[in-house]
Amino acid sequence: MELLKTETEVEVQAPAALTETFDTLGLSADVLRAVHDAGYRIPTPIQREAIPLILRGRDVIGLAQTGTGKTAAFTLPLVDQLRNGPHRTRAVVLTPTRELCMQVEQSIRKYAQHSPLSAVAVYGGVPLEPQQKALRLGADVVVATPGRLIDHLERQNVVFDDLEILVLDEADRMLDMGFAPQINRLVAEMPRYRQTLLFSATMPPEVEVLARKYLRKPVVVQIGRRSEAAETVTHAVYPVPRERKSALLAHLLKDGELDSVLVFVRTKIGADRVVRHLNEQGIEATAMHADKTQVHRTNAIADFKAGKIRVLVATDIAQRGLDISGITHVISYDVPQQPEDYVHRIGRTGRASKEGDAFTFMAPDEIAMVRTIEAVMGKPIPRVSVPGYDFGTVAAD
Repeated sequence: MELLKTETEVEVQAPAALTETFDTLGLSADVLRAVHDAGYRIPTPIQREAIPLILRGRDVIGLAQTGTGKTAAFTLPLVDQLRNGPHRTRAVVLTPTRELCMQVEQSIRKYAQHSPLSAVAVYGGVPLEPQQKALRLGADVVVATPGRLIDHLERQNVVFDDLEILVLDEADRMLDMGFAPQINRLVAEMPRYRQTLLFSATMPPEVEVLARKYLRKPVVVQIGRRSEAAETVTHAVYPVPRERKSALLAHLLKDGELDSVLVFVRTKIGADRVVRHLNEQGIEATAMHADKTQVHRTNAIADFKAGKIRVLVATDIAQRGLDISGITHVISYDVPQQPEDYVHRIGRTGRASKEGDAFTFMAPDEIAMVRTIEAVMGKPIPRVSVPGYDFGTVAAD
């Protein structure tokens, strides 16, 4: 790929202390008022670099890990640019999951509170009719998952004739989840001359292909190195036989410092099995995966955020796009098969410069996958041996 070599690239390393405020980025008074109402004063590096470029109408690729403020980096200038226009679809934000769709829409509403701009969230798992009514009444910004937006497009509930801005949020996740055909179908209906923004935690080749196809002379704003984990996260690998992983998890959760824990497993059946074991041990836990209803998923996230549930057990598909602050520990119960998934998982903790811990349970047949992750990260991950659980210390039955 030549895209990132031939276009302008802005690489930013987060400084120890930021003194620049949102007031210096070129945002309007109405949007700044909403920012101040929300209690924000200092922009994160991705916000500081991307917002002025977006306000100037440039196509932008924003590369930064989860928890670095990517959502506000595009929602703030988007609201600013569209705040005074008529109620018709002038911007579309495509997201990979229902949860992220709702979170982005809430962000837009928060920053648009002092302007007439309207937004609607469009996602599957709920009836079409309320969304259809909202779309036909007119909304400046449509935040959507690709499949459901195609449903509305085919029913002529939405048209893109007046579209000015397209945002591809969590682009790597959307492609991982197989949404490339839907994205291509939707973009084919949109005006050619528009501003396009792409935000992603990683930049694998397929995302570069997408960027080359749909962005015009983009500026690349990159915070940190690609596939780089947050520096505020402490990593540890726990060697453990596969059949002892549930017991080790329950053992570690006896430590009260593991306050808000997100556990990743490979399969839906595995997630349910882990939750049952934890509940039997008196540990409040619930599962998040594709077989769970939208009501269950919404309630699970709400209870987890509120501290009613201490442990959320999720598959990689279910967790994509989750934006939950305050997670103290991320545990990879199953080692991810792709190093990028490890980086994405651990991005759920150590957010906004807060400290977090990432534990990985490594069975003997997962040693090679851990070494691949270490190679991508460029450093070894310390091993922690727990007597009675380490496969080097467990006696044969």
